Amino acid sequence: MTATPISRPTIDLTDKVAIVTGASRGIGEAIAKAFAKNGAKVVLASRKIEGLQALAKTIESAGGKAHPIACHTGKEDDITRLVAEAVAKYGKVDILVNNAATNPYFGPLLDVEWSAWDKTFDVNLKGYFATAREVIRHLISRSATGSIINVASIVGMTAAVAQGVYGMTKAGVISMTMTLAVELGGTGIRVNAICPGLIETHFSGALVANQELNQRISNSSPVRRIGQPDDIAGVALLLASDASNLITGQCIVVDGGQTIINGLS
Repeated sequence: MTATPISRPTIDLTDKVAIVTGASRGIGEAIAKAFAKNGAKVVLASRKIEGLQALAKTIESAGGKAHPIACHTGKEDDITRLVAEAVAKYGKVDILVNNAATNPYFGPLLDVEWSAWDKTFDVNLKGYFATAREVIRHLISRSATGSIINVASIVGMTAAVAQGVYGMTKAGVISMTMTLAVELGGTGIRVNAICPGLIETHFSGALVANQELNQRISNSSPVRRIGQPDDIAGVALLLASDASNLITGQCIVVDGGQTIINGLS
């Protein structure tokens, strides 16, 4: 009697099309490169086209496929155009990584000006939802499964000292992720969030450059280092692939164990 072969999950994005927002640098760039390396056609989105064009050339010179599109995710018309152009270019969209974010205010929550509040919520929360909704509607229209990955933050799970408005938007992203996962469970569209700790990027440059803070975080982390963009890209790759078919509505913390230490202190 011949044994039935076991189907083993693989992290392979061949024939998949992914949109990555905030793709020109940092976490978004690392995710886009990882997706392309593993077979996906990647649509690169960011406010400025120049950085995207350079990244697209890098990906294509390595044998991947990438298409840059300038898009401000705080503007609904830009989001509609982004998804439409992605479909026109590659015929479909299977994966969305909501990564574009802003953090214009750093300081006491009570001192924030409404202009900074509105900008942060428009990009970090409304923009995430609008982009997710546009991609989800596309997936449903063709009765397709898919993966939505929202890049949140550990500051959406704890008090966000000096980053209160940013933290609130990330808490909203986490809530949105869980709600969409429940509402879409029967469609085969999965929705998950990644919650990074401090990652060394241009976005976090001021924090990383503070040597005292940098050293304190490194010393208090179980892994004794600050995270790198590739640390996030690996998790995104898993969530985008069929290897995570039973994972939805989850918020995966990637912080080197920092929240565990804080929780015990």
